[in-house]
Amino acid sequence: MKKYYIPLIISLVSSSGCSLFSKDEVKTGENWPVERVYSEAKAALDAGDYRTALQHYGQLEARFPFGEYAQQALLESAYAQYKDDDPETAIATIDRFMRVYPLNTNMDYAIYLRGLTNFTRDIGIMEKYIPRDETQRDPGSALLALQDFTTLVNRYPNSKYSEDASQRIVYLRNRLAQHEINVAYYYMKRSAYLAAANRGKYVIENYPRTPAMPEALLVMAKAYKIMGLDTLSEDALRVLELNYPGHPSVAEVSQTLAQ
Repeated sequence: MKKYYIPLIISLVSSSGCSLFSKDEVKTGENWPVERVYSEAKAALDAGDYRTALQHYGQLEARFPFGEYAQQALLESAYAQYKDDDPETAIATIDRFMRVYPLNTNMDYAIYLRGLTNFTRDIGIMEKYIPRDETQRDPGSALLALQDFTTLVNRYPNSKYSEDASQRIVYLRNRLAQHEINVAYYYMKRSAYLAAANRGKYVIENYPRTPAMPEALLVMAKAYKIMGLDTLSEDALRVLELNYPGHPSVAEVSQTLAQ
């Protein structure tokens, strides 16, 4: 008799499938209200499960494309993409948020998040574990980050993100200035003296009050001297002596000019 039980059990299970498995378990969230979808997405985001969070946010935006939840979901999706090491998608999402919801009260955060994403955009996986001199990196993303943080500070000076943005602006200006000096030295080694002097001049004009200023003046003084532009060389030395009297570059460039 036992051999007749198995087909009977299979028949019962197949005919009553939903009695054993709920719809939510088969198709998660298909009938959830917007509050539940957002709650699940936010819980996953807070737990660091960014892929799951993005799935829920995508579902929320598809089913409930209007209202405050949709706006918040789009912004938090960008954060999840940023944390999930997908900067290109994160920036595209932020740009879409800014375009679709220009009056959103979280616009300051959107600009700050775009700045953060650009700030770390050119850091590869290996560099997270084996750091290198950041002034040697391509400055493209750093320039974009500087633009974002500057926009934030100028447009929303009282934002809670402005203080951190201001600190990052100082860091980025120093980094970009030193990058220009590195390029200037590269040109000096290859006897491209005019190009080297122009890099030094660019630092003076665009990144004043950065630690790279003395080196910029040093490069200019040396490059102009080699090209026979003694007046320009002496002017650079004079500015260097006036503003950085105790800097080692003063003695170095003075010795160079005396030769």
